Amino acid sequence: MRNGIRFMCVAVGVISAFIVFQTIIYGETVQTVRRGPSLVFVCREDNDLYHVVAGRMKETARYDTALDAVRSAPAGSGVLILADGYPDEPTPVGQEVYETAAKKNLRLYVEYPSSLPGIAVGKPRDTSLERGVVTAGAFGAGVSAMDILYLHGCRFLEMEAPHPLIVIAKVAGFDRAVFGLEGTTVYPVLFELPGKNVLVSTTKLSACITARYAPSEKWETIWTWILRWLRPENSIPPVEWTPAVRPSFTGESRLPAEIEVQALRRGIDWFFNARLLIHPSWENLYTVDARTWSDRIGPMPGAERPVGDGSLGVLEGFCSSIWRDGTQPVRWWRRNDCNAETAGAMALAGLALDESRYRGTAEHICDWLCLKSIMSQGSRADSGNPSYGLFGWNDVENYWRDLDGYGVYYGDDNARSLLGIIAASAVLKTDRWDEAVTRCLMANLRTTGTLGFRKNRIDEDELVKNGWQSYFADQTISYSPHYQAYLWACYLWAYRHTGYELFLNRAKTAIAMTMKAYPDSWVWTNGIQQERARMILPLAWLVRVDDTPEHRQWLKIMTGELLKYQAPCGAIREEIGSGKGQYGPPASNADYGKGEASLIQQNGDPLADMLYTTNFAFLGLHEAAEATGDTLYRETENRLADFLCRIQVRSEAHPELDGAWFRAFDFERWEHWGSNSDAGWGVWSTETGWTQGWITSVLALRRLKTSLWELSGSSKIGRNFDRLRTIMIPGDVLITIPKEK
Repeated sequence: MRNGIRFMCVAVGVISAFIVFQTIIYGETVQTVRRGPSLVFVCREDNDLYHVVAGRMKETARYDTALDAVRSAPAGSGVLILADGYPDEPTPVGQEVYETAAKKNLRLYVEYPSSLPGIAVGKPRDTSLERGVVTAGAFGAGVSAMDILYLHGCRFLEMEAPHPLIVIAKVAGFDRAVFGLEGTTVYPVLFELPGKNVLVSTTKLSACITARYAPSEKWETIWTWILRWLRPENSIPPVEWTPAVRPSFTGESRLPAEIEVQALRRGIDWFFNARLLIHPSWENLYTVDARTWSDRIGPMPGAERPVGDGSLGVLEGFCSSIWRDGTQPVRWWRRNDCNAETAGAMALAGLALDESRYRGTAEHICDWLCLKSIMSQGSRADSGNPSYGLFGWNDVENYWRDLDGYGVYYGDDNARSLLGIIAASAVLKTDRWDEAVTRCLMANLRTTGTLGFRKNRIDEDELVKNGWQSYFADQTISYSPHYQAYLWACYLWAYRHTGYELFLNRAKTAIAMTMKAYPDSWVWTNGIQQERARMILPLAWLVRVDDTPEHRQWLKIMTGELLKYQAPCGAIREEIGSGKGQYGPPASNADYGKGEASLIQQNGDPLADMLYTTNFAFLGLHEAAEATGDTLYRETENRLADFLCRIQVRSEAHPELDGAWFRAFDFERWEHWGSNSDAGWGVWSTETGWTQGWITSVLALRRLKTSLWELSGSSKIGRNFDRLRTIMIPGDVLITIPKEK
């Protein structure tokens, strides 16, 4: 009995001594070890990862310094030392931190560290075109080797590491590095220190929400793995978060009854919330500051700046780059197409929603573009100049290779400008811009050849040198609906209001030749789907002016070709064409990011494009449904409207993006995603014209239960026509021009 008591006393003494030892050395007790936190964070309270994990797990603790954390952490626990000083200062982690962690058998995750045991830490480096690439199958289901990850605005520390789990590299591919890591420089991002319980990130992976890392699901899986690596014996719940910028609805959720009205209002309010309408108080940012920015890409107008009323025009939109704070730079350009398309959308929305602010903004933009801007003035207002009546591409001097942006003329851009102004004129019931519309129609017609095709681009210098007559008389052929089709639609509309046969004949000739040449001789841009989408509007309006079985069949054929690739959710999948094309996917890792490019890498990638295809398909299908009464077009249009309402951007953190439509959407992943190889107009780009303008315009037309053709039926442009025709295409010129085939 006495021996037993003596043994118990000795045991108690040993335990007490051990507790004292622990307290002296580590500042903790056995009770703390047993009941302490599973995960210990070293970070500010606003760190993305800490906010997510602490909200789901009670067994966490947070410290301000790494040394305090490892001293206080229970033996055997996991410690995350996160990069509060990123990107300016590496995370201070001294040798004592690593030594203390090793003695206590702690597992460490350190990111952007100032030092590492046994490995030299190099200088910081910013990514440009590089993306993350998974190089190991360690993360489990859903994340595989060669999967691509986006780490927006990434700055990382150069170092060498064996067997990294994730690397940074410039690679081609939609969601996988299709050429592997061949021919590209590779930098480690995530790796284990050999022989130590230390997991290292060379950048700040914990900025996953703020910096909008993508795809979200893969990053959630990776972070779940990291936390479970830190505490392998514990049951760590899956990491999940709500992205700061995301689609408005899931693919399965029930939509509100008035969803299209809501989407329309949010889509128009986006122009104001993003402060893309220039205000006189900060016009100097456009005229002075933006000249110093590469390609005029710079910070968005700050939230403290007032919003313009349209009298100084509208900026182009947001660039596809995402900075580390989650914001995106703006393309500080005023383009003719973006301004006119915005005006048309504003006017239509103003009528559909009975909003005077929208209508007033549309009026101001049209006044600025048609009556004041250099894009319509200067040589373009001189009846003796060959460029008389054209709209210049933008209003910037010496924008590229010493060319003036207002001396560059794309027929496609002019056509969409015309359609926007036509819509605004119809809604506002004004003829104030009729002369500008008529002049632009004639200016494009007289630079269109006898077969109804126009050079895709004409510059001022060559136009002055050659004279408009040379273009009017040539036999140019361009089987590229991207550049040609909307001019044909405008010519058909002009024929309706003027009766001038040349508009009809040249449009019909070119449309017939293009349909006969499909698909083998078509020259596609970014992909074949956008060419099909562009053809639908002129084919629908051809039925309006010349309703024949053949013309209806053409419309059905082209629509059918486009809709072969419509997914059940309504999305229209992109397709790379065969034969002749430009701006296709990169053919190697080295080619990634070198110029304009498709956002898919190969056919079958589940991507819808709201810049080049879906937006124009939406308009074309609506006009086709109204022109023919065919339920096929209406049902397809309805599915597309449903899809667009679901994928509209939702963001509380970024009101400047809320209500927008990004260019790309992966309808299987249900996330804004794609290959960001395109120079400037990639996955997360927005356009005030092209994308936002036409999607909102069609939503407004749907609410008004009318079409652009019907709404603009009372146009009076014919009153100016005879006077302008004799100036711009005199009768003696027509005598010398060969007849159309």
